[in-house]
Amino acid sequence: MPQTVMRHEGEHLYADQPATPEGRRLSDAILRWRRAERIQAERARHASGLSVLDLTALRYLVQGARDGRDLSPKDVIVMLDTSSANVTNIIERLVTHSYLTRDQHPTDRRAHFLRPTPEAIRLVDDSYAPHHSAIVAVINSLDIGDTEAATKVIQQLVDALDALDHAVDR
Repeated sequence: MPQTVMRHEGEHLYADQPATPEGRRLSDAILRWRRAERIQAERARHASGLSVLDLTALRYLVQGARDGRDLSPKDVIVMLDTSSANVTNIIERLVTHSYLTRDQHPTDRRAHFLRPTPEAIRLVDDSYAPHHSAIVAVINSLDIGDTEAATKVIQQLVDALDALDHAVDR
């Protein structure tokens, strides 16, 4: 029963429906995609065996390593928008599971950088690979016209949502 409520809430627009049947079908497809994304994110979290915050922190740290960035616990506080105490606990759990190491800052004895281990990188990759591979497989199956049309629609939606975000920031 709770899953039905959750599914229906995720299929509800908090605005007027699109004016045309085609627009309503597109809206329904987008809402179903969002629901599928949430389910896949939960599947990845479950596959990792980590909590939502632990996996999110690890994903950010893996991405930071891929970008060649040295990230500290303070950076994780900012990225997760949470407390120092919470991040300390997250880091301790990830270090205990051998997903992170702490490397001493080269010039500041009090500071250290967080480095994901090869095992952590594999865990993140393996947790998300089925989800992302399915998306890439569909994209690769589209003809150029469908790919261009989908890109245009998605970019317009992103631009509209970004504009809302900028309006709130002002």
